[in-house]
Parts: sequence; C-alpha cells; structure tokens
Amino acid sequence: MFIALSGLDGSCIKKEDGLNPLKNKAMVFMRSDILPDSDLVYPIPGVSRVCFLKNIIQNPRIQVGEYTYYDDPQDIGNFEKNVLYHFDFIGDSLIIGKFCQIASGITFIMNGALHGLDGFSTYPFKIMGGPWANAPLLSDFKGDTVVGNDVWIGYDVTILPGIHIGDGAIIAAKSVVTRDVPPYTIVGGNPARDIRTRFDAETISVLLQLRWWDWDALRISQHLDVLLEGNPNRLRKLL
Repeated sequence: MFIALSGLDGSCIKKEDGLNPLKNKAMVFMRSDILPDSDLVYPIPGVSRVCFLKNIIQNPRIQVGEYTYYDDPQDIGNFEKNVLYHFDFIGDSLIIGKFCQIASGITFIMNGALHGLDGFSTYPFKIMGGPWANAPLLSDFKGDTVVGNDVWIGYDVTILPGIHIGDGAIIAAKSVVTRDVPPYTIVGGNPARDIRTRFDAETISVLLQLRWWDWDALRISQHLDVLLEGNPNRLRKLL
C-alpha cells in the first residue's frame, strides 16, 4: 500500500515500526492509486516538510487526530518543541482533531506558563525549593487546550492555555488567540478577533451534524466533490 524512498534499502517507516521518523533519513510516501494511509509520516511524494503530525509526536499528553498535517520547511520536529511550558506536574493536555492544517511557527502556551493572580506577588516561590518549598503554589489553571477538526491554523500563530477552537475554524497568520473560537469562524489579530463566519448558521449546523471527518476514508473520497464545492443544497443531501 506504500512505497519508501530512502536512497539505500527501500525500507518503509510507520510509527508502529518502533523507529523515530525524525532521526531516520528514510522518507515514506503514499502511492497515488490507493486511499491515503494516515499512518505514514510523509503524505506528499518527495516532500519532507509536510508530515501527518500524529506519527511524529512523542509526548503522550499531545493527542492528534488522523490526517492532520504540519508544514515546516526547517524541521518538522519544531512542532513539539513549540508546545511550551507543558510540565508533567501540571497535567494538562493538547488535543488536536482530524484533518487540521497547521503552518510552521505555531506556538502553544500551556498552563505551566500561568502564575497566580490572587496574591500580592505572582512569583512562584514554591518551585525554587529550600526555605520556600512549603509556600503555596498559586496558578490560574485553564484546562486542556483543544483544537477541533478541519481547522486551518496559519503561519506563526500563538495559542494561549486552555483555548478551545471549534471545528472548521480558520486562524489568520500572526494571530494571538486569547479566547475560544466558535466553529467555522475566521479570526485574526493580536488579540485575535472574529472576522466573519465562513457559512450561514444553517450550513454550519449541517456540517456539525455530518461530522464528515469521522467518516472512513472511502466515504470521504466518494463525496469529495460535495465537500469541496461549497454548495449547501448538495451538502444537506448527505445527512
């Protein structure tokens, strides 16, 4: 179902092979005459800057859905490096849905960056230990950061702790997302503000009922014309 171009032995890499794709020079690509294989690292023949993100993630508290891709011309390993302040003792997770499109420069600020605001000082005395080890550790925990399905995140976007981004949303390049983003809404700026909704309320309701991203790959392939055409009447017939 796939071929590999390594320049050496023709071997193939999938995540379950037990190899780290970031450290192995082999590149795995899909053949054009089959359904896409979401377990491959590199979905585009000859292109190593785009990866199916779930197959390179090492941190168990980062969850990524099938077919979500990340594009980075320098190093696809930058994604995980830019999930910042993600400390084990905090326990928060980054959850990203299926079919998302994520550009390079994305930065997720996690809850470990937050300092308590209720006291007269925001300094985290406790973590310095010593005579301060028993001091209270105040924080403003925001919960998990959640990105829905079919979300497009543009270049150099920053997302703050605990943000929820709805299905089908678009985040403009250079945005700083400080509050939740409703489904199928375009936002941009610093801080990011609503620009417009992508479709009318009825069409958005239909899309959220269809949840096409949960279909199997064959069914998606059979209805690509409807999903890409933007005709609400044809879309409603899929319910």
